[in-house]
Amino acid sequence: MAKKSAKSAKRPRTKQSAGVKKTTSKKSSVRPNPNESGNTRRFGFRKPVKHPVKLPSTWQLAKTSALTLKQNKGVFLGLSGVYAVLNLVLVQGLTNSANTASLKNVSIAHIGSTISSLGAFMALSGSAPGSVTPASGLYQLILGLMTTLAVIWALRQLLSGQSIRIRDAYYQGMYPIIPFILVLLVICVQLLPFVVGAKIYSIVITGGIAVNVFEKAFSLLLFLVLALWSLYMISATIFALYIVTLPDMAPIKAIRMARELVRHRRFTSLRKILALPLILFLLTALIMLPIIVVLSAVAPWVLFALTMAILVAANVYMYTLYRELLNE
Repeated sequence: MAKKSAKSAKRPRTKQSAGVKKTTSKKSSVRPNPNESGNTRRFGFRKPVKHPVKLPSTWQLAKTSALTLKQNKGVFLGLSGVYAVLNLVLVQGLTNSANTASLKNVSIAHIGSTISSLGAFMALSGSAPGSVTPASGLYQLILGLMTTLAVIWALRQLLSGQSIRIRDAYYQGMYPIIPFILVLLVICVQLLPFVVGAKIYSIVITGGIAVNVFEKAFSLLLFLVLALWSLYMISATIFALYIVTLPDMAPIKAIRMARELVRHRRFTSLRKILALPLILFLLTALIMLPIIVVLSAVAPWVLFALTMAILVAANVYMYTLYRELLNE
């Protein structure tokens, strides 16, 4: 009897332990949830970024960017000034090619007309102080790259609480120029669907190939699909321009990290990116329209100064959006 009771006492423990072992084996076979943090690696290889619940609105991004510019106006005005001087010397020269006399006549004849002033602003936007040749266009591209890298380096230092000098932004911010250019080349490749779609649409419409409404609508739809495809790709790669400026960052790795950064919120980011040119255009128009009406002679130079500042302001806005995407 004692032996039987001992055997019967041992059996439940054996079954229980077998059940535990079986349950453990089932749990170990379950794949980790990729949406949970701590299971895989970071930034686009296997571990996704823990995204914030909601990104700030475009208005909040614009306010934060304006506050950053205001708090560090000395540095950013200095960077814009250096960019403007180099553009005047290397790109445009010191001659004013805009037809200020005709603009003045337009403004005087229609002094009270907003439409006339807007037309003059659009005409002025198409001209600039100085003639741009292919060689000067190359200089302008190089200066734009240098200024963008200097602004990114300055933003990274200033937002980390460090004080910098303007020359440091050019001395120390230029080292990732080769990876930066490689990411730009990827963006140029991603723009090809948009360029091809625009070319096809132009040939079809202007060449009279599309005759009826259905053919024209199909051509427009094809252009919109290709344009949306380009925008979809660029909405992630554009943030790789800021990631690739980090130390020891390869372009391919930066592009992968940028894709992970906008995952599940790519169209939200794209909407905020597309709002930037609209904001800059409206601000420039608000500044330029009164100047065209009152002081049309200096309007081209004011527009030139605003154009130099726009590059800095656009990079501050995009870097602010990039930091908001990084918030966890």
